Amino acid sequence: MAHTIRTMTEQDWPSVKRIYEQGIATKNATFEKSAPTYEQWIRQAPPACRLVLEEQQNILGWCKISRVSTREVYAGVGETSVYIDLNEKGKGIGTLLLQELIRQSETAGFWMLQAAIFPENEASIKLHLNNGFRIVGVRERIGKRDGVWRDNVFLERRSNVVGVD
Repeated sequence: MAHTIRTMTEQDWPSVKRIYEQGIATKNATFEKSAPTYEQWIRQAPPACRLVLEEQQNILGWCKISRVSTREVYAGVGETSVYIDLNEKGKGIGTLLLQELIRQSETAGFWMLQAAIFPENEASIKLHLNNGFRIVGVRERIGKRDGVWRDNVFLERRSNVVGVD
């Protein structure tokens, strides 16, 4: 696969949004029911920690880190999001993106990454476990999706580079 992983730009938003909407439609990727505006989406992620993977000028997946809090004490804690075009799943794109996101996050000073994943999204849980995350627990009935209580498997990954002192 001749691909490029790079920082997302505003011109990428239509593709990023389309892939996000595919995830929303599965009802197993997020509690959200619609994609935010570009301005809302971009505010959540530090510039170095929003990436796309493209091949022949087609974006096949994206990932980002959202800050978990505005409090300074949590400045190095971020939540991961990884979304792959439904037609491209199972090709290792998620692994490539998440590994680069981890590298970029450490350069940006993140010492802890976390993920909250629906238990039914086994591929995403496996992706995170295969890349140094561990399951901390299950948040039972953490929120409703279409009127139904849903659980989240809560995972985290501690950097071996940042915050080790």
